[in-house]
Order: sequence, then structure tokens, then C-alpha cells
Amino acid sequence: MQPAAGGIGIFDSGLGGLSVLRALRHLLPATPMTYVADSAYAPYGERSDAEISQRTMAIANTLIGAGCRLIVVACNTATAAAIALLRERWPDTPLVGVEPGVKPALRVSRSGRIGVMATAGTLRSARFHRLIDREVAAAERLLQRPISLHLQACPGLAAAIETADLDSAELQALVSRHCKPLRQSEVDTVVLGCTHYPFVATLIQQQIGSAVQLVDTADAVARQASVRWAGSGLAEATPSGIQMETAPANTRYFSSGDIERLRHAVSHWLGDATPDVRKLPAPG
Repeated sequence: MQPAAGGIGIFDSGLGGLSVLRALRHLLPATPMTYVADSAYAPYGERSDAEISQRTMAIANTLIGAGCRLIVVACNTATAAAIALLRERWPDTPLVGVEPGVKPALRVSRSGRIGVMATAGTLRSARFHRLIDREVAAAERLLQRPISLHLQACPGLAAAIETADLDSAELQALVSRHCKPLRQSEVDTVVLGCTHYPFVATLIQQQIGSAVQLVDTADAVARQASVRWAGSGLAEATPSGIQMETAPANTRYFSSGDIERLRHAVSHWLGDATPDVRKLPAPG
């Protein structure tokens, strides 16, 4: 594996982490980046914690061994299951994870009725439950009113997005099915708790209603990663005025699954006309 030397490594169970990469390239357009889609094992949210941890450790090992100096775990499920293990294994490597945007949702919700769309793996994790226990308790003390969270597991949705066909009838049916309980619960804010979901945000908005605010954490994760990158002393100078569209040549993409599917997604979702996409060697 030959990533863009010395840069940032980003990985997800599949295509979803491209939403984080997109935001990160806006902030650090001159920084070399390597994206890994572990699509042969996607979605992580429907696998056991042991499987998720094994894949996460193996891919991080591959990226760090190839020279990446900061790692972004661009997957809610992998963050919940394994980021603590990564930090134990590589204490000197900056690591940035993803978690559902419950805290920003609590800030913007008018009614205190909040929906969280996520994989079953994320919703069952101890890390997620610690997050909601902490943030909901703090918000209730501050606002002096009860908060109601409606947790919506979305089986099949990440896998349908993973096909890269965002116009499929199957995908639209899944979005409708998973949004219906939240609509019935009259939430006014919905957290997109999987990095795949921003790519179908328009469909979700149509189903949930235009008055409901969607919270996506890709921008916040990218900001955190850029701060860590600058603080690491490894940041490269970024020429002023460079836009995302002018900088894709220093981003490389690897997939453990279908590289043509990743190539299609990068081309259509990120606007890279000729992305450098390769097969991921077996992590070890």
C-alpha cells in the first residue's frame, strides 16, 4: 500500500466516511490524504464487536505502517467498538473518532424531542449510552425540562447506500420505513448517526419533513482533525484560496471490496473526475 506520504489516513466500513473526507479536504486542501473503504466487510453496524475491532485494528495498522501520521476513524460503529483499543496500541498517533451529534442536537432542538438514526451497532454500544446519559442529563439541568430521545436503528440503510445507487427504489423504501417512527414521534431534530447517512440527507428530509432539522457531524469531525493535525507539528502549509476541487490529486483511495463502486462514489459524490483508486492489500 502506498498512501499519500506522511498525510492523514481516513477509514470507514465502506463509502460513508467519504462525507468526513469531503469536509476535511475543504479545511486542509493541500494535505495528502488516504481513504480506505473496508467495503468487503460493510456495514460494520451489522457485525459483532469482535469483528469490528479486528478490522479496525488491522486497517489502522496498515495506514500507520504506510506512513499516515493522523488517523480519522470515520465510522460511528468502529469508533464505539474500537477507538479505545487503537489509542492503547498507538498512544503517540493522533486519533480522531466519530460519534452521533447528540450534543449539537440538544443545542438546536426547540421541543427537546430528538431522533437519532444510527446502526444497531452504534445504538447498542456502551460508548453511545455514556454519551447520551452525560449529555441529556446536562441539558435537562441547564434547560429545566425533560429531553426525549427516540433511537431509531436503521438496518439495511448503510448497506443500501453502499451500493452507490442513491436513486434505487430499495433505498427510498428503507429511508421511508426508518423515518416513519420518528415522524410519528414528532421529533424536531434528527441526528444522522452514521457517516453514510449524509449522502441521503435529501431523502431523509423529504420523509421527515422540512421543519425538522438534521444534524450531521462531518464538519465537526473535520474541524477536530484539522486542529489535531496543526497541533501535531506535522501540518503542511496550505496555499490560501485553494478550493476542494483543485486538490484531489493528493488523495488516494483503497477498497477491500469493489474498487469500481468506490471510484463511482468518489467521482459522483466528491467530484473527482479521475480518482486514484486501488485494491486494498490484506491488512496485517
